[in-house]
Amino acid sequence: MSKIALQIAAYIGIFAAAISGSQSSAKMPDRPEVQIPQGRLTGTIKDDIRIFKGIAYALPPVGDRRWQPPAPPAKWQGTFDANAFGASCIQPPYPANSVYFEELAATSEDCLTLNIWSPKNANGAPVVVWIHGGALQRGSSASPMYDGTEYAKRGIVFVSINYRLGVFGWLAHPELSAESAVGISGNYGLLDQIAALEWVKGKIGVFGGDAQNVTVMGESAGALSVTYLLASPLARGLFAKAIIQSANIRAVPRLRDPAFGMPAAETIGVMLGEDIAALRKLDAGVLMRKTWLARFPAQGTVDGRILPAQVVDIFDRGEQAKVPILAGLNSGEIRSQRSLIPEAPRQPATYEAEIKRRYGNLSPAYLKLYPALDIAESQLAATRDSVYGWAIERLIRHQAAAGQPAYSFVFDHCYAAARARGLCNFHAGEIPFTFGHISSDARLPPNWPVPVDAADDALATVIIDYWTSFAATGVPSAATGPLWPAFDNGQARMRFAATPVVEHGRAAAMFELHEQIVTQRRCYDEQWFINMVPIKPCPQDCSLYIDGTIATAKD
Repeated sequence: MSKIALQIAAYIGIFAAAISGSQSSAKMPDRPEVQIPQGRLTGTIKDDIRIFKGIAYALPPVGDRRWQPPAPPAKWQGTFDANAFGASCIQPPYPANSVYFEELAATSEDCLTLNIWSPKNANGAPVVVWIHGGALQRGSSASPMYDGTEYAKRGIVFVSINYRLGVFGWLAHPELSAESAVGISGNYGLLDQIAALEWVKGKIGVFGGDAQNVTVMGESAGALSVTYLLASPLARGLFAKAIIQSANIRAVPRLRDPAFGMPAAETIGVMLGEDIAALRKLDAGVLMRKTWLARFPAQGTVDGRILPAQVVDIFDRGEQAKVPILAGLNSGEIRSQRSLIPEAPRQPATYEAEIKRRYGNLSPAYLKLYPALDIAESQLAATRDSVYGWAIERLIRHQAAAGQPAYSFVFDHCYAAARARGLCNFHAGEIPFTFGHISSDARLPPNWPVPVDAADDALATVIIDYWTSFAATGVPSAATGPLWPAFDNGQARMRFAATPVVEHGRAAAMFELHEQIVTQRRCYDEQWFINMVPIKPCPQDCSLYIDGTIATAKD
C-alpha cells in the first residue's frame, strides 16, 4: 500500500478546529429563532449579524451509515441551540510546529454540520458556501479563520460546511459498490458537499439568502472540491458562481480500471481490508490512524456518475457547469509545501542536463522559465506552476472559452511577518485577506505569520470587497481598487501585491509549456501531477486525446 500511496500522495492543505452543538427546549427571546423543516432553532446576534452554528444537514454517517451516501437529517423536538460548532470530522492532527496547526476541540464521525452568518435583516441576499481545505484529510468549518462576519457585514449570507475526510469520505471498495443501487462507491465527501448545497437551496431563504444566487468558494482541497462540483452533473443548478483559490486538477483513479499510473480505486480500497463489515466495526479513531499510517490517498474517483470523467476531460468536452468563476493562486505556494519539490541537482550544469533529460525538446522553454541561475527559486516556481499555475490558468481559459466571465488573480503580497519566516505568499497565506482577518491573532492558527500593517488591512479590504461583489453580481469590484477586467480582455489578471495591479498575458508562456507537458503525459496514460519521469513525445496530434484514448484524425 505504501508504494501505491506514495505515487498518489495528496498535498498539504489547511486548518481545523471545532466545538459541539446542543439542543434545548427553553425559549430564549433575546436570540434569533427560525423554523426549518427539521425543527426550530435559535442562534446568536453579534453586531447585527445573526449566527447559527452546528446545524445538521445530513444524518450522522456512523455505524451502518459509514460509507453510505448522505441521507436527509432527522427532525428534532423542542428548539435546537445553534450556538456552538459541531464536531470536526475525524482526522489526524497537524504536527505541532506546522504553520497550519490548530487545536481541535472535538472530532467525530458525526460531523455533517454547517454554520451560517446572516445580516440581521437579510432578504434575498447573495449566498457564499465555503468549503475548507486540508488535502481532503484535515480541516474544519469551525476554524476561527473561516469566521464569516466580514462577509455578512457586506450583505452576504455566509455558510461554511464540514464534509467527510480521509478514508471516511473517499474510500471506494467492491463490496461498497455492490451495496450501491447504482453500483459505485467512493466520493462520499463530494456527495456530502452536494447534500449541503441541496440543504442550502431548500432552506437558505429562511435565513435571508437567495437560493438562486449561491457562490461556492474553496481553497486548496476546498478549491479542488469546487472543480469536482463544476464537473459533477449531480451539482448542476445548486450554485451560480465559483471562487477557486489554489486548486490543482491532477488525475484521480477510475473506479474499476487502472489509469494514469494508478491502480483502480476499488483495488486501493481492498488493500485496506476485504471485509467491509469488519471495517465498519472498527473504532473510528483506530481506522483513521490505521489508514493514515498506510498513506491512504484521499481523492475523487472517476465513477461515471458523480465524477463522470477526469476534470480535465470534462472541461475539454465543455461539459462543466457554465458559471462565472474567479480563480487564482499564490506566488509562493510551495514555500510551505517543500515536500512537493522533486529532487534536483545543485550545480547549474547538472541541473540543465537533468532538465534536458526530463523534458527533451521542451527543455529550452523550461530553462527559460526556470533557469539554473537560482536553482532553489526555479524549483519553487516550477513546482508551483505544475501543481497550481497550470491548473488555474486552464480552468480560467476553458471557462472563458465557454462564454463565461472568468477572473484571474495571483496573490503576491509578501507582508513583514511572512517574509521574516521565509513564507512569502505561502499556500493559504491569502486566507486572512479574503476573510478580512488582519491583525487578529485570535482568529489565526498559533504558528501563522500575522499580517499587522496598515497596508495589509487596506489590501484585505480591497480583496474581500472584490470577493463579495463577485458573489453578489458576478463582477468583482472594489471602491478602493482598480477595475478588474475579465480574462478574455487580453488575458487579464489581477496581481495582489502591496496594492492591486492589472497585468496581461503574464502566465501565457508558463501555461503553454505545462499544457504540452501534461498533454504528452495524458497521451501515454501517465499521471501528470508532480511526475519527474522523462516525457515522451506523442506519436500523433495529442490535441485529439479524449478521456483515456488517443482518437484518430477521422474521429
